[in-house]
Amino acid sequence: MDEPDDDDGSMTGLTVTACTRCPALVDSRSRIVNGTGPEDADLLFVGEGPGAQEDGQGEPFVGRSGSVLDSALRDRGLARSDVRITNCVRCRPPDNRDPTTAELDNCRGYLDAEIELVDPEVIVTLGKVPSEHLLDRSVAITTEAGTVQEMRIGGRQRRVLLCVHPAATLYDRSQETTFEAALDEAAALAGGRSDGGGQSRLGEF
Repeated sequence: MDEPDDDDGSMTGLTVTACTRCPALVDSRSRIVNGTGPEDADLLFVGEGPGAQEDGQGEPFVGRSGSVLDSALRDRGLARSDVRITNCVRCRPPDNRDPTTAELDNCRGYLDAEIELVDPEVIVTLGKVPSEHLLDRSVAITTEAGTVQEMRIGGRQRRVLLCVHPAATLYDRSQETTFEAALDEAAALAGGRSDGGGQSRLGEF
């Protein structure tokens, strides 16, 4: 496998060690935030990009959204250390704005390399931006959450499970059931425990 490695960025294994492809992100970040978790995880969660807390601690999903995700994983018999968590872009956008199309494209090679190396059973997209980025189409995330798409990523077919962002449950309690049902499906597909009934619940949404 050819890992991204050029004058503007380099990657060793699963770790991006240097990158200057996006000037605005280089100026905004205090560090590159790489994915965390097992290198052979069955579940790979993909978020949008680091926020302030992630940039400060150097890990993805460590703020309130991370607490929601951790709790949901525990409810399904999974620990954070059982799954891999990463982002579409590895540097914090200024003022926590959405990453631009160019920034997403600049970081895509790193994400594809991570997916190929981890080789997960299921990729779970957390929110609209990563869902649209991996599926390369417009996504109505609140209605499509819980659905599984077959996509060719990194040279092979992958199962991509769409999910609302954990933060959606903090601002809209009605999204809790949608979020939990998607994680039930993820756990079932990856062979984990699904206390909430797994795929059978998805017909409700």
